[in-house]
Amino acid sequence: MRLLLRFCGFVFAVGTIVFLVGVGAAAGLLWHFSKDLPDYSQLQDYEPPVMTRVHASDGSLVAEYANQRRLYIPIQAVPKMVISAFLAAEDKNFYEHNGLDFGGIARAGVLYAQNFGSGRRPQGASTITQQVAKNFLLTNEVSLQRKVKEALLSLKIERTYSKEKILELYLNEIYLGVGAYGVAAASLLYCRRRQTTTTRSASVTVLSSAATG
Repeated sequence: MRLLLRFCGFVFAVGTIVFLVGVGAAAGLLWHFSKDLPDYSQLQDYEPPVMTRVHASDGSLVAEYANQRRLYIPIQAVPKMVISAFLAAEDKNFYEHNGLDFGGIARAGVLYAQNFGSGRRPQGASTITQQVAKNFLLTNEVSLQRKVKEALLSLKIERTYSKEKILELYLNEIYLGVGAYGVAAASLLYCRRRQTTTTRSASVTVLSSAATG
C-alpha cells in the first residue's frame, strides 16, 4: 500500500512539473510573439485607396480608374441579407466568440483527421476577425508564427473594436474576384446597376459565392 502511495505521489509530482513547464513554455512563446505585433490601432482610421469614377452630365458612368476596384461604404449601408450571407458562409458564430472560435477549430481538426490523405481541402476555422487581422496587418505566409500572431491580434481587435466595425472592415476589404475588393465594388461590377428587390437576391448569391471561392 505504501509503495502504491509513493508511486501515485511520484506520478503526481512528475505531472505537475510537466504541466508547469508546459505553461511556462506557452507563456514564453506568447510573450515572444506579442512583442512584435503590428499596431492594430491603425484600423480605426483605415482609409483604403478607392476608385476614381467619371460620370457624364446625365449621370451615366463614363470611366473608372483604379489599380484595385474599391468603394468603401459604412456597415449601415450594407444590406442585411448580404451580411447574413457572409456570416453564414464564413463565421456563423461571429457574434458569440471573442475573436477565436474554439468550437470551429475543434470541428476543423476532427474533419482534418477524418479526411487525412483523401486529398480533400481542409475546412477553414478562421473567424472573420482573424481574417481582418491577416488581411490588414499580416501576410498570407503559411506558418505557425503567423497563425499565433493572427490569433493574438484577433483577441486584441475584439477588445478594441465593436463587431460592427470589424464587419465593416471585412466587407470592404475582402477580395471578390475580377479585381473587386469589398461588397460595394463587387456589387457594381457584377450587377452594374442599383440593387432592387429583384436583383438583391442574385447579388447576394454572387457575392457569397465569390467569398467562399
